[in-house]
Amino acid sequence: MIYDLLIENITKNREVSIAEAEKFCSFFNDKTISKKEFLLKQGEFCKFEAFVTEGCFRVFSLDKKGNENTLYFAAKDWWLMDIDSFMNHKPSDLNIQALEDSKILIISQEDKSNLYNELPMAEKFFRIMFQKSIVAWQRRVVRNNSLTAKERYNYFTTHYPEIVLKLTDRQMASYLGITHEFLSKIKKRDKKQ
Repeated sequence: MIYDLLIENITKNREVSIAEAEKFCSFFNDKTISKKEFLLKQGEFCKFEAFVTEGCFRVFSLDKKGNENTLYFAAKDWWLMDIDSFMNHKPSDLNIQALEDSKILIISQEDKSNLYNELPMAEKFFRIMFQKSIVAWQRRVVRNNSLTAKERYNYFTTHYPEIVLKLTDRQMASYLGITHEFLSKIKKRDKKQ
């Protein structure tokens, strides 16, 4: 069933009845995204929240010089959106692009509001998810400010090996906040050790 992974995700974070889980899922629509297709582009309004059931996405911005700055990757069983654009109804500063053929379950702003009204447990579930995402961002900021580039590389490759396999070196370097050339040096040193 297309909602099995979403139900698992819900029940990991909140105790729900079968009826509640089915009602929750009924507000989501499935969507297939082709490799390199954009789910969101900078300047557009993010009017959705998505849950990845297959594939992987890259969330990034482009600076004035055209450099890519990757905020995060969202693989299977991850949530995906531009929260600033979604919540504040402003143009997005982010791009969301599929790194491979992918499938998502997507909910619109309107449907999410209706979900909150019809199923009170949904608001608590999303609050928990929001808190977890804040913790993850905080940890990433701490790592970026306290670890060397090599240590950040080792952390990422150790904790997210399934994502690493989907990335180009440029995408990984963009996420780590280093140049492609510097990443190549780190990888060469690793091979020698």
